[in-house]
Amino acid sequence: MEPDRRAFLSTALVAAPLFIPRRAWGANDRPSYGLIGAGGRGRYLNHNFQKLGAVCVAVSEVYEPNMRAALKDAPDAKPYLDYHDLLAQSGIDAVVVATPDHQHAPCLFAALDAGKDVYLEKPMSHSLEQSRQMVQAVRKTPRIVQIGMQRRSAESIIKAMQLVQSGVLGKITLVKPMWNWNVAHELDNSPLPGKLDWKRFLGPAKDRELQPMRFRSWRQFWDYSGGNMTDQGTHLMDVVQWFTNSGTAKSAVCYGQIAKTIGAEGPDVFCAVFEYAGFMATWTLNYTNSYENDWSITFCGDQGTLVINNEGYRLWKEPWPKNQQPVQTFAAPVPIESHIQNFLDCVKSRKEPNAPVEVGASAVSAPHLANAAFHHDRRMYLSADAGKATAQREGE
Repeated sequence: MEPDRRAFLSTALVAAPLFIPRRAWGANDRPSYGLIGAGGRGRYLNHNFQKLGAVCVAVSEVYEPNMRAALKDAPDAKPYLDYHDLLAQSGIDAVVVATPDHQHAPCLFAALDAGKDVYLEKPMSHSLEQSRQMVQAVRKTPRIVQIGMQRRSAESIIKAMQLVQSGVLGKITLVKPMWNWNVAHELDNSPLPGKLDWKRFLGPAKDRELQPMRFRSWRQFWDYSGGNMTDQGTHLMDVVQWFTNSGTAKSAVCYGQIAKTIGAEGPDVFCAVFEYAGFMATWTLNYTNSYENDWSITFCGDQGTLVINNEGYRLWKEPWPKNQQPVQTFAAPVPIESHIQNFLDCVKSRKEPNAPVEVGASAVSAPHLANAAFHHDRRMYLSADAGKATAQREGE
């Protein structure tokens, strides 16, 4: 059956013993997976999973044009409108979940029930409470779950982490993650081309009439996402916490505004300030400016400064006026392939992946806390179990 004719179909946590993949893995075996969510990110992952030798045997998607595009890369995959039907297909080793954030937890829970390993896009959860529930659900099973935080598998990031943890920066007092990208624009609410199953897109979110911009730009609406705060902040705040061995943030304040993304609920320019034990972090995003385009993180210590970005890292000694040339550099991108390969290796070996659910929950905790501060317009504190944001520090 040709992809254009099958592109959009008609609507047609039990603990287990140690999981052994459905076949004995051999040198020529190729793991089979299903893709849940075939938007731009899902298709990017689909391409890279197949490039590394995995086989896409099923795709679940609620929007016809996305399904057609995904099947161009995987013409033999079976298409499904409902991801539960995909999970019932035999012969699937794992699923790749690249849906909007509000569907991450339901998809994960269903995949665990179906006995599948999961590669789950970041941010892991849609709320602090959901993070806790997801960790608990995964740890009741022997499933392998990798959160799509590729910096955890990138050589340049790992080398930079080792450098910071060696103590070369001295006492770290301030860390400055930042993301500049001039992409903000008024949301498009014109009719969607192609068929969309709006009810399935909404899933557990509030029922409402279709507004095309809510589908096109779902990340700009709180019902479906934590906004730009959790989208990019999950990556960068994870690096902050990982490098400093700090654990989760203690408190946060946040100010943001909608500068150009007219029609959105979430800000396209913001700054959040986080309290950690011994240092503070300022997470700033500006989607209306491209100076030093893309992401960067600056670690400021009393003995040195380290700047890390998508091209690698640079290290300067203190005092800077006398040391204006970096004393150490390492140039390397942050590839997705190494993170996907780590997941595929772990599906075979049953070892823990580089970004397990505990890392995913910790990484998104600070951005969730900052969103709570933004919504309440006041300083918010993270509870001891990282399960909720409160207006008062525990014990006060």
